[in-house]
Amino acid sequence: MNTINETNFQFPGQKTVYKGKVREVYNINDELLVMIASDRLSAFDVVLPRQIPFKGQILNQIATKMMNDTSDIVPNWLLANPDENVAVGDLCEPFKVEMVIRGYLSGHAAREYAAGKRILCGVTMPEGMKENDKFPIPIITPSTKADNGEHDEDISREDILAKGIVSEEDYLVLEDYTRKLFERGTELAAKRGLILVDTKYEFGKTKDGKIVLIDEIHTPDSSRYFYADGYAERQEKGEKQKQLSKEFVRQWLIENGFQGKEGQQIPEMSDAKINEISNRYIELYEQITGETFIKANTENVLERIEKNVTTFLQNR
Repeated sequence: MNTINETNFQFPGQKTVYKGKVREVYNINDELLVMIASDRLSAFDVVLPRQIPFKGQILNQIATKMMNDTSDIVPNWLLANPDENVAVGDLCEPFKVEMVIRGYLSGHAAREYAAGKRILCGVTMPEGMKENDKFPIPIITPSTKADNGEHDEDISREDILAKGIVSEEDYLVLEDYTRKLFERGTELAAKRGLILVDTKYEFGKTKDGKIVLIDEIHTPDSSRYFYADGYAERQEKGEKQKQLSKEFVRQWLIENGFQGKEGQQIPEMSDAKINEISNRYIELYEQITGETFIKANTENVLERIEKNVTTFLQNR
């Protein structure tokens, strides 16, 4: 089965290409961005050596659906999807922060809490909480947007403003958009029998200075979901929550001695493990969207993408 590890296209009008952890972004005439979702898998800010079949298609199609489902409340960068793995949108100058919002004490926040910390990114977390409890109101815990290969780091609103990373005027917009998107995401998840636990949003500015949502939204790579059915009972009994997210990959890595720390070896992934992860991603897609996942033809996947994108650009 052909997967997309990396791409090296030369599209009409191409200026530059940026290669992120799982996406490659082509600048077309300083006007458009062509974002290609690869099948690379990253965890703990490390790109794992093997790719996951259909992962890029899944993330791209979830993000597209969620962009369309939130465009009435927050403007976004998306213009078209000429291929199952591709999104094309307006060129934006990205803000150098990721807006992380948490409705529940889970993941990184839970690990920090268990270590005795009660302040995360300048926000106080209440005493007496246990893992996966709901916060009284969702908390925004931003992180720096690290260069490829570097680790994102927690940062407070105060530090963002003091260091001039984002102006106060713009930051207020980012916070407002973050809360609106999380509220809508929570409503959409509830219709699918899910709880949107936490997520991250990235924003940029268009050439005319408009702040828009960029990158992906409400995907299992950027978000954590619980199944709503049985949530309260599991919390009451102190049981683990049934999750829909990339957390199952992180847990497998932790169990095999890897958390992205210096000197740790990435455990080897067998073909069976790769297929299991691929099937989990398909399950995530179908649960989050309520639609049956249709696998794209991957026989000549790079040729397919190049042809579809080139045709789109030539016909604009």
